Amino acid sequence: MEMGLKQAQVLILLVLASMLAAPKRIIVGGSENWHFGFNYTDWALKNGPFYLNDTLVFKYDPPVDNSSHPHSVYLLPNFWSYLNCDLSRAKRLADVTQGGGEGFEFRLKRWQPHYFACGESNGFHCDKGLMKFFVMPLFRRWHG
Repeated sequence: MEMGLKQAQVLILLVLASMLAAPKRIIVGGSENWHFGFNYTDWALKNGPFYLNDTLVFKYDPPVDNSSHPHSVYLLPNFWSYLNCDLSRAKRLADVTQGGGEGFEFRLKRWQPHYFACGESNGFHCDKGLMKFFVMPLFRRWHG
C-alpha cells in the first residue's frame, strides 16, 4: 500500500513539473507577424529566451496576385550564412502559401542555434528587409 502511495506522489510531481515547463507557442514578430521591414533580430533578442520544444509560428499573407510580395521561411545552416543572407545551402521550411491562416509552425526540437530568414527575392527580404533572426533554445527549468 505504501509503495502505491509513493508512486502516486511521484506521478503527481511529474505532472505538475511538466505543467510548469509547458512549451509555448510564439508568433514570430508578435502582432507584426512575418513581413518586410520589421527587425526580427531585435524582436528575438527582446522576446527571448526561447526553450526546447517551444513552437515558433510564422504568419504571413499568401500572394494574392503578381503585384504582391510573397514571403517564405528558410533555415540557414550557419552563422556566416545568417550574417550574409546566403541562401545557397539553406533549407526551405515553408513556401509562400504556408503562412496564411494559423501560420507555419516550427518546433525547436534541438539544442543548437536556429537561423531563420525569408528566402524571397534571392535574399533581398533577408538582407534589406531585415527578415532574419536566430534563436538558441535553452533547457527549461524543472523547478521554481
